[in-house]
Amino acid sequence: MHYAKPYRAIDQQIGLIESRGMTVPDWDKAAEYLRRIGYYRLSAYWHPFRKRLTDAGGKHTIIDDFKPDADFKSVVDLYAFDKGLRLILLDGLERIEISLRTEVALAIGKHDPFGHRRPDLLDGRFVRPERPRQICHADWLESLDQKAVRSKEEFAVHFRTKYPDSQMPIWIAVELLDFGPLSMLLEGMKFKDQEGICSSYKIPRPHLLTTWIRSLAGVRNVCAHHARLWNKPLTNQPSLARSGELPDLDHLRTSPGSNGRLYAAACIVRYMLREISPRSKWHERLAAHMSTFPARPVISLEAAGFSDGWSSLSLWSGNT
Repeated sequence: MHYAKPYRAIDQQIGLIESRGMTVPDWDKAAEYLRRIGYYRLSAYWHPFRKRLTDAGGKHTIIDDFKPDADFKSVVDLYAFDKGLRLILLDGLERIEISLRTEVALAIGKHDPFGHRRPDLLDGRFVRPERPRQICHADWLESLDQKAVRSKEEFAVHFRTKYPDSQMPIWIAVELLDFGPLSMLLEGMKFKDQEGICSSYKIPRPHLLTTWIRSLAGVRNVCAHHARLWNKPLTNQPSLARSGELPDLDHLRTSPGSNGRLYAAACIVRYMLREISPRSKWHERLAAHMSTFPARPVISLEAAGFSDGWSSLSLWSGNT
């Protein structure tokens, strides 16, 4: 289809959403938010307020008109809440990312300072992908080398200047890796090396670790791009521990599809931070922020997997 929607000035944007049933009591404030945040970005937050029609066959269709009592302030409040939520998640994810860089560097570096470049020290499925579009070691390494050449970080410039004929050892190279490429390297490591990292976080098996980190990488990507987070389905769903394997996470198994919602990712962050930063108050800050959710008849925390009483569960109580 050819995109044919016309350009609309700010006052026309407000008129449009009013014509669709949203209450905009203060045009000046609405204009300020639309100019500062943008119509398209805010539209992600008024999506739950749009009407849904159901045909005779049970098929649902979201239309442009809004449900009764939809108001612009609720949309802005939800946007502000989500912004704060992203910042809290980013703080926890940063701690995990930095810790994981160190764990990966230690696990690979003990074999060879340049072990990340050696196919014989990595899992065969990473070296020779089984699926046509699966990331492979050669592509991953090419991307890393491009970053090493182009990076303007002080440590990278210093290394290129002092060692112009050398590649970076793993303990320096990991500092160039964002969460996504780092998760790919983790998945591409030998099983025994993954097991060693699991033990640092008290995670019983590598499959849990790799799917957890892949999922968290997706959450970080959403946060880094300032996109809607609070009720967005997880792109990469983390695997759930077996019943009794990690008792504090057993409650995730009681709700079908719970590993596809943000709450599951928050649980993983909390679980890993207990080992990484045992004195951290991250869980308390998250609970305090979630209590400020701008609840309305059409939106709730349950859409993101946060059920009633979640913060009183054993995972979230205390610092242990």
